[in-house]
Parts: sequence; structure tokens; C-alpha cells
Amino acid sequence: YRPLLRKSMLATILMLAAFIGGVPVPLAALGAASLLLVTRRLKPERVFRDIDWSLLVFFSGLFVVTGAIEESDLSHRILEIIQPLIRHGLISLAAVSAILSNLISNVPAVMLFRPLIPGLMNTQSAWMTLAMATTLAGNLTLLGSVANLIVAEIAKAGGVHLSFKEYIKAGVPITILSLAWGVTWMLMIS
Repeated sequence: YRPLLRKSMLATILMLAAFIGGVPVPLAALGAASLLLVTRRLKPERVFRDIDWSLLVFFSGLFVVTGAIEESDLSHRILEIIQPLIRHGLISLAAVSAILSNLISNVPAVMLFRPLIPGLMNTQSAWMTLAMATTLAGNLTLLGSVANLIVAEIAKAGGVHLSFKEYIKAGVPITILSLAWGVTWMLMIS
């Protein structure tokens, strides 16, 4: 697998150089993925066999539903509820984004916050707090992050069942401590 490792490292270095050079992120990522795809030695059947189709469909559906919420009246209702709550500073923004991240997962939560952040006083701190809180809050429950769902699926395939209850036994204390530290740090650097 050394050739694949070298090729992957080269694609990553080229992608990072493109990022630094100002190439739009999606275009740079697509270029790196295309390089790996075009120079592959694996047969497509082997690649397709290893794809977790249920998670891929779930993740795609998550974006479809989030996009539909953004375009519908429901997003305005959600924003009307959220907006007054997050105007009280970084702590309230972190708390609300942490809760929303675990109701609908962290990526859709960020997408829903997108129209609100520019209206806040310190947008730099708000974006940083949103990134920090939604990322760290993803550890609270299995639904908090798609990465958690991937872990649960892989564990299940290996005969290990991660229940919601078992997961939150570790997720709650880890999330509370990491969010408390994250908010403290954000307040110190803001």
C-alpha cells in the first residue's frame, strides 16, 4: 500500500497548496479526489463493496432535509426562536448551538445558523464560537455528529452495539468539560 500512501500524501499536499493559493475549497478538494480517482488501481466493484450505503444515504438525506428546512417557513420559525437566545453573547450562542447540534446533528445546525451570525456584534468570535461549540457538542450523543454514527455502524458490523444510553454516559461529561473549556477560551481570546 506504499504507492497509495504516497499518492494520497501528494494529493493532500497539492490540495493544501491549492487552499493556501486561494483556490476555492470545493474545487481544491474535487481536484485532489479526481487525482486519486484517476490514478487508482482498485477495481470499482471493490470500492463500492466497502461503501456504507446506509450512512451515505442518511448523510445525503440530512442535507436534503436541511436544505428544505432552510427554504421553507420552518427555518424562519426556528430562527425566530434562536435569534433572541443567541444575542446574549458567546455563552448563549455556544449553548444554543450545542443543543441544536444534538437535535439535528452538527452540520445541519451550522447551516441553520448561517443567516444569523452576520447580524451579531462580533462576527469573528461568533463564527469561531459556532465552529467550536457545534464540533465539541457533537460528542454529546450519537446523533450529534455523523462521525459518531459512522463509529456506531462500524462497531455494529464488528458485533458491538453502542446504545444511545451507553454513549451518553461518556458523551455528557466529555461534552460539558470540553464546552466549558472552549467557551472559557473563546471569552479569553475575544
